[in-house]
Amino acid sequence: MEKDIAITKNEVIEVGEKKLVGFRVVCEDMTGYGQEIPKASMTLNRRKGEIKQLVEPNKLIGAFKPMETSEEDEGYWVCYEVHDFEDIPKGMVRLTVPAQKYAVLHFKGHASEIFQAYPHLHQWIEENRYKRTPEKWTLEIYSNWKENEGHVDLCDPID
Repeated sequence: MEKDIAITKNEVIEVGEKKLVGFRVVCEDMTGYGQEIPKASMTLNRRKGEIKQLVEPNKLIGAFKPMETSEEDEGYWVCYEVHDFEDIPKGMVRLTVPAQKYAVLHFKGHASEIFQAYPHLHQWIEENRYKRTPEKWTLEIYSNWKENEGHVDLCDPID
């Protein structure tokens, strides 16, 4: 039986362009991401002092395209938002996510349960007659995160 997950609310928001700096994680199969993303996020957290022009140092942002449109889009980006790109630290990458409208699910719980929240978000999108745009960037905005548990806003792009 599936465990109940903590969803506080759903909403639709407009998000402006985001400039992100961090690490790109690319794995051969989906199981690798469950191990590699937490490693990358811990490394990024330790090195965030190297990133210039941080917007909110307590908000880690994950970005990915559910339907990859090119090889350059493949993978998962673990990043912090910056006001502008300046002296990108060695080994890190930059990513610009264009302004977009998102359906957002506010989730509270353990990192391993996040994937279980997406079907709830997709159902809400359908019930409210929005159209998912999986070729655009999905964002996962983490805040108040401690020991793999906390709050995350799952932002699925819609038209």
